[in-house]
Amino acid sequence: MGSHADADGGIASDGYVMRAGYALGGDHGCIAEARHHAVAFLDRARTDHRLPVSARAVEVTQLVVSELVTNARKYAPGPVLMELRVTAGSVDVTVWDSDPTVPAARTPDPGRIGQHGLEIVKAVTEALSVEQEPVGKRITARIALADRSDDGSDDEAPGPGAP
Repeated sequence: MGSHADADGGIASDGYVMRAGYALGGDHGCIAEARHHAVAFLDRARTDHRLPVSARAVEVTQLVVSELVTNARKYAPGPVLMELRVTAGSVDVTVWDSDPTVPAARTPDPGRIGQHGLEIVKAVTEALSVEQEPVGKRITARIALADRSDDGSDDEAPGPGAP
């Protein structure tokens, strides 16, 4: 298992302030490991780059990471790769797996047990995209860093670890 992160303190030419990649093992612990990486990444975005990361953004990012990594582990053989990228206003969670099958959210059914993950991810994110790769696919979900209030302005509530 490994990770990499941009050491540059500025904004890259692609608009990202910070990014980190992780190779996750295929065991059950990799889901918790992925959530841990996401929280640490957002904490660094808040402290090192002074970005307005709300508590909701941290919670939603953990949920999205959990759902996407769980699906990758469940449906694809082999490794799972996760990349986190942050801009001034959002965090992108990208998960790669080796299965080329493009997932589709099922029709909502409150009586169905399980298989609601993609529905949940679509409901809590700003954007969701799937890209087929020469091997497998990449699923990217975008999450706002600041909460939106009823009047449309951003609420910048501090998240865990904030002063």
